[in-house]
Amino acid sequence: MPQSKRNKVVTLSKTKKKGREHKESIVNSIRQALDEYSSVYAFTFENMRNLKFKEFREELKSSSRFFLGSNKVMQISLGRTASDEGKPYLHKVAKFLRGKSGLFFTNLSKEEVTRLFDEFEEHDFARTGSIATETVDLKEGHLDQFTHEMEPFLRKQGMPVRLDKGVVELVSDFVVCEEGKAISPEASRILRLLGVKMATFRLHLLCRWSADEFEAYREALDLSDEE
Repeated sequence: MPQSKRNKVVTLSKTKKKGREHKESIVNSIRQALDEYSSVYAFTFENMRNLKFKEFREELKSSSRFFLGSNKVMQISLGRTASDEGKPYLHKVAKFLRGKSGLFFTNLSKEEVTRLFDEFEEHDFARTGSIATETVDLKEGHLDQFTHEMEPFLRKQGMPVRLDKGVVELVSDFVVCEEGKAISPEASRILRLLGVKMATFRLHLLCRWSADEFEAYREALDLSDEE
């Protein structure tokens, strides 16, 4: 009798995934960067935009290197305590690696790094779940910025609209989003159509280490409660 294909044995050991080897590679790369660059900064970010960040990395790749990923792996690379740090005071940098954070290794001067990070920002459309920075409401009447083909789509987003002689008309006032409240999927789509950008991608320096010296720009969180 032919062997059933349903009984085919699959070897799970051949499955490739990011495991111990990947983590060790990151640890080794960070420790190598400590010898290649004169200073390292911990930074945090808000409203990450991958394309803009990639451009920023490319702009600085001749003098600097960024690391983003597991905070715990980055902490281990630097040393989580004074007893296991690679160089004096690096464990203080590790304390800042919480939440949305990363490491920036560079040979640039402190003044140049500060200028680059202060000037860096990218305005973009807010994503679902973001907090609205302002209230956007539309008044009853014709919406000349929308073509008649968009009327069904606008209705699906919850807008009380109809066609009036081929022109999209809002039959009553409509609040797209409210300041301080989370933006819904529908509101996110409408804001994009309106051209309203509420998200700003920024990078914020947290601390600096250089030549066994440490300088904090913000207060660090304790790592003692982290697994």
